[in-house]
Amino acid sequence: MYRIRGIDRGERRLQHGDVIANIEVARRRFTVEEYHRMTQMGILTEEDRVELIAGEIIQMPPIGQCHAACVAQLTRRLIQVLGDRAVLWPQNPVRLPRDTEPHPDVVLLRPRPDTYFRYPARPEDVLLLIEVADASYRYDRCVKLPLYARAGVPEVWIIDLTHDVVEVHRQPAARGYGSVHTVDRGGTLTPLAFDDVTLAAADILPPR
Repeated sequence: MYRIRGIDRGERRLQHGDVIANIEVARRRFTVEEYHRMTQMGILTEEDRVELIAGEIIQMPPIGQCHAACVAQLTRRLIQVLGDRAVLWPQNPVRLPRDTEPHPDVVLLRPRPDTYFRYPARPEDVLLLIEVADASYRYDRCVKLPLYARAGVPEVWIIDLTHDVVEVHRQPAARGYGSVHTVDRGGTLTPLAFDDVTLAAADILPPR
């Protein structure tokens, strides 16, 4: 007989959720290589909409209309202001340490001779990473953002559609980003990598 938080197994019938919540279980985490082999073998397909986060395969939520329109508008504006100064990488994978490969909404990558045909995008290639967050805000902010910081991604914007603001995170470190500030609809945004570029927050937030 074992005990769970002081309760004998015989004292009550446990539901499945109770067991997961109250017992430390050993989890089988996957490497990026194993994750890609699942795709090659047909276990995972592009229709599954998943990403690998800290060794776990996470189901991404469906993309809503407002989210999709924001990504499209942001993509259009970045192409307009940057041209070919950066590689625009929308909703594509970025390989972090060996057990993490998220699909951020928009990434600006450093131009590279192989134009990303040969090798995956990695943190050292990232100039700016952007997540568009509505229902996914807590996941983006509390789970993915610390991973970006630990990997050394220099700048992350979280476009918070619920509160109509853009969070700007800079100065990555092991414990998170050292600089965080919020830009509301009336403000402007200038990427660290392109100090001659200014975007109006109102141009990338949903219209009122």
